[in-house]
Amino acid sequence: MKKLFAVILMLLFLSGCGAAARKSEFYEHDTMYRNGDHLLFSIYEYKKVDSKDVRQSETEKWWGIPVELSK
Repeated sequence: MKKLFAVILMLLFLSGCGAAARKSEFYEHDTMYRNGDHLLFSIYEYKKVDSKDVRQSETEKWWGIPVELSK
């Protein structure tokens, strides 16, 4: 019974990861982040987006799940 539960849990986890990867365009690029600035933004700054971040992402052609500009 424990093995069945573990298998079902793993299948649910993997299907969720696949859906998130598809939405973020992960499979269309050879790296996860465009550069170090993109990585740092994704880890620390995605909750407080300003116009500088928007300009930088457009200039450097970042990809991923879009985030909203903070008010």
